[in-house]
Amino acid sequence: MTSRTTKTTTLLTIAALGLGLGLAACSTPGASAPAPSPTATPVPLPSPIAAPDLATPEVEAALADLETRYDARIGLSVLDTGSGATLDHRADERFGYASSLKAFAAAALLDATDDADLDRVVTWTQAEVDAAGYSPLTSTHVADGLPLRQLAEAAVRQSDNTALNLVLAELGGPAGLDAALAAQGDDVTDVVHSEPELNRLTPGSTADTSTPAAFTATLARITDGDWLAADDRATLLEWMSGNATGDTLIRAGAPDGWQVADKSGGAGGIRNDVAIVVPPSGDPVVISVLTTRNDPAARYDDALVAEAARIALTAVAAAR
Repeated sequence: MTSRTTKTTTLLTIAALGLGLGLAACSTPGASAPAPSPTATPVPLPSPIAAPDLATPEVEAALADLETRYDARIGLSVLDTGSGATLDHRADERFGYASSLKAFAAAALLDATDDADLDRVVTWTQAEVDAAGYSPLTSTHVADGLPLRQLAEAAVRQSDNTALNLVLAELGGPAGLDAALAAQGDDVTDVVHSEPELNRLTPGSTADTSTPAAFTATLARITDGDWLAADDRATLLEWMSGNATGDTLIRAGAPDGWQVADKSGGAGGIRNDVAIVVPPSGDPVVISVLTTRNDPAARYDDALVAEAARIALTAVAAAR
């Protein structure tokens, strides 16, 4: 269930104490405020320090070169949660999200359920498996079903399509997940279809698309505890850390020793990976890499995502 972070609570407490002290000073009986010195000069308040922008000309040139070499668009949004440093490239452009959405479906399910719900066994039919497509786990359990918890895990770790559809059904369908994301401030991601239809984009439509900026903002809410309670967050990150389908993506582009919890997605010319990356020291880095080949007939290439992640995370590491 949703929890407030200690950081947020502390800031609110400090603000309340500061206000209380100020009111007490103004209401002390018999106290009078000292007259201002006629020669006193007001001390200017310090200007807020802007978070560093890591999208240097060198970084932009490297990403543009990748786009040329692969004849593709790269959408990139990176947030260093410690310094607030960001790196954006086409961050507000829309891309098909494909199976990367499964991480958010699992998050919404964890947020909406308790242990008893997650332990409930769900069943499905062979026809549902056939319609959904890629279903490595659910295709072997048509006869006996699986607990809802295992279905959510399979959707994340194995990108099982039938598992996602069953999770979506628990949330009230694609519209239920769309509403859950909107409740977290994401009114950009447009969840319309289940598997496999969510991979079939219609030109000019926002259906089944999002932006790198929107995905990173929602991942950041998971990271800092604004969305999920601590136990649910730990469960989701464990599932994402065991996601073998991402070994050749952001994980392949991360500096040595940096741990990656990710969810990949791919269909046709679309190849994505979204991740929470934890360096050996310091705060996590949230990164979304969404890519699509310009030629509708071209197949995706994992190396494009890995190289974009390498450029981005190298810039983050150099700025620390």
